[in-house]
Amino acid sequence: MRTCYCGEVREKYLGKKVELYGWVHRRRDHGGVIFIDLRDREGIVQIVCNPDDAKLFKIAEAVRNEYVIKIAGEVRKRPAGLENNKIPTGNIEVKVTQVEILSHSAALPFSLDEYIPVNEDARLRYRYIDLRRPEMFYRIQFRARLAQAVRKYLDDHGFLEIETPFLTKATPEGARDFLVPSRLDPGHFYALPQSPQIFKQLFMAAGMDRYYQIVRCFRDEDMRADRQLEFTQIDVEMSFPDEQIVQDLMEGMMRYVFEELLHIKLPVFPRMTHADAMHRFGTDKPDLRIPLELVDIGDLVKDVEFKVFAEPANNVHGRVAVLRVPQGCKKLTRKNIDDYAEFVKIYNAKGLAYIKINDLSSGIKGLQSPILKFLSEDVMTQILQRTKAQTGDILFFGADKKSIVNEALGALRVKVAEDCDLIEDGFAPLWVTDFPMFESDEGYWHSVHHPFTAPQTMDIAELEKNPGECKARAYDMIINGVELGGGSIRIHTPEIQQVVFRLLGISDEEAQEKFSFLLEAMKYGFPPHGGIAFGFDRIVMLMTDTASIRDVIAFPKTTSGICPLTEAPTTVPPEQLKELGVKVQSG
Repeated sequence: MRTCYCGEVREKYLGKKVELYGWVHRRRDHGGVIFIDLRDREGIVQIVCNPDDAKLFKIAEAVRNEYVIKIAGEVRKRPAGLENNKIPTGNIEVKVTQVEILSHSAALPFSLDEYIPVNEDARLRYRYIDLRRPEMFYRIQFRARLAQAVRKYLDDHGFLEIETPFLTKATPEGARDFLVPSRLDPGHFYALPQSPQIFKQLFMAAGMDRYYQIVRCFRDEDMRADRQLEFTQIDVEMSFPDEQIVQDLMEGMMRYVFEELLHIKLPVFPRMTHADAMHRFGTDKPDLRIPLELVDIGDLVKDVEFKVFAEPANNVHGRVAVLRVPQGCKKLTRKNIDDYAEFVKIYNAKGLAYIKINDLSSGIKGLQSPILKFLSEDVMTQILQRTKAQTGDILFFGADKKSIVNEALGALRVKVAEDCDLIEDGFAPLWVTDFPMFESDEGYWHSVHHPFTAPQTMDIAELEKNPGECKARAYDMIINGVELGGGSIRIHTPEIQQVVFRLLGISDEEAQEKFSFLLEAMKYGFPPHGGIAFGFDRIVMLMTDTASIRDVIAFPKTTSGICPLTEAPTTVPPEQLKELGVKVQSG
């Protein structure tokens, strides 16, 4: 019977007999003595096999990497000078008295050495092998510990963990639903939940008061480094809060898990309005570790001959802004600048104007740029003063629609900071608040968060008259430029909910068809309530310092939505489709 895990063998076991199970991480033959690094989920311990026991030694000679073995032996100190300070068990070893091979292993498709890069397709195809790598083991273990810490914090603060259905009804959550055909009701479909949003609101109607769930969600959307078709949320809802109550409790949770798991005390979470974030950083999820900000100069260039600047400066939907890169960044070459001009085109920018400040004291003669001929000395002087430019700085200009300038310069800010090593160490959290309630797309209104977010005004006439000016009671938690969670105070009256539905183009008839159970519940004593949902996978990414969500999910999909391990999605037999009443149409 196993005494303990390999990585748990310490000095307290000295002189004692242990029985261990694990994988052969490495086998070494040193002049007749065989050393085996035995690995399990908790770490590695060194096993020593001497040739004085011929039968045991013969078995040890047959052992190869990744064989699964059982050993028994006595724990002893390693000889002086042969300790390994890189592992927790580095001061001890186990002299074996028994070795049993439980399972053989063929040559692995790739190395488990963390310093050898491995093609991701191979990693996902043989994920059960990839998960043996120490860094992957750490991330999956960390994920389990994080879930445990989150549950403890929320349990301690009076929240109830309650499950919600996976087979439910399609609702407009901003992405396509995964549909599941019903065999018992042909022609009808369930939808896998994009989130438990409506159910958790109904828990508040039921008087549950404080709910949470670490829950699987599904969205049929295009994927990238921080998105998957199926993902995990920390879903939270409570009755009778205001924004500050929700934020304080969730900020407390994040402080708790960082200190509990990383022994890090997070700094103060500042509050920043959505408008301020967009104005200063071009994004509603700014990385505050980067000491670069955008500066508006539209008012200074309204009358210049340079139409590239003048036209957006005179358009209410336009913006002209500057990103100043400080003189300390001496790495930028002309090639870098040309590359940045191509980079911003990803965000629909037409190009990237720049000015190099070679010598500020020489006035306009100390500047270098193709656009200087279009700008008067007076305008340039004002631009230099407003941006607080210094000798050695480079100014990058964005001039276009606000959305394009914000996206392009916001992304350029991050890229420049990465290239110039301007990103400070540590964690920089904040709350972004006062989001717009709606955004317009080709004359149609869409929810910035979701249709159940409460507006800051309860005046129905004002809401209907000026939806574009209405602010939402919404908030996002951001750390290091990553949106970890978003939430809001919810609508709890049918009158406001129906107005919001109508503004979103959902007729009263459609609202009844899709949300009758929610609107009905609002008639029977629905308390004011609010909550938040965190991307659990994103939190694990941030706390384990990895750039891909696939590194923190045990069995993820590729960016094309395929599982290389199981080869899902696959076709199904015609008889199964017939039973479900589903016909596949090619093309």
